[in-house]
Amino acid sequence: MEKLEIHDAKKDMYSDIKDQRLEAYHIYKDRLPADHWNALAQNLSSDADTQEGVELIVATLNEKVVGSVVLFPAKTSAYEFIDELDYPEIRMLAVAKEAQGQGVASALVKECVNRVKAKGLPAIGLHTGEFMTDAIRLYEGLGFKRLPEFDFVPADDGIVVRAYYLELE
Repeated sequence: MEKLEIHDAKKDMYSDIKDQRLEAYHIYKDRLPADHWNALAQNLSSDADTQEGVELIVATLNEKVVGSVVLFPAKTSAYEFIDELDYPEIRMLAVAKEAQGQGVASALVKECVNRVKAKGLPAIGLHTGEFMTDAIRLYEGLGFKRLPEFDFVPADDGIVVRAYYLELE
């Protein structure tokens, strides 16, 4: 049986990770207005995940990357639409189509939670588009609660990016 491994991405993986992100999110392209999709695609391809203190985490099966997530530290600008937050933020969770439904996304989110707990921090947050119903189900299933005061509408098209927050014990 294949074993899923979660670890920090190596620099030589970055380009492939960005391509995989775009491919994973491509299912939303026809569901979104063009401007919104273009902004999302640009965000997924940005170098935001190479900033100081940002952790780029991958899931691999047989040394092949099947998923990734970015963990932004507290007090960094993970988004241009909101002020810095007092807790780390999960961003750009993506799973390869062939690995979806196999617990990869859940394993990546749990890794982020464990890393934040290990740092002794009290909470972790994330934002997700209201159209990402599978992601919302995952996050709520893991105990994340809505934090609507930190929602935003990035493309001025009425599509809300919802804020979620998980208190850690």
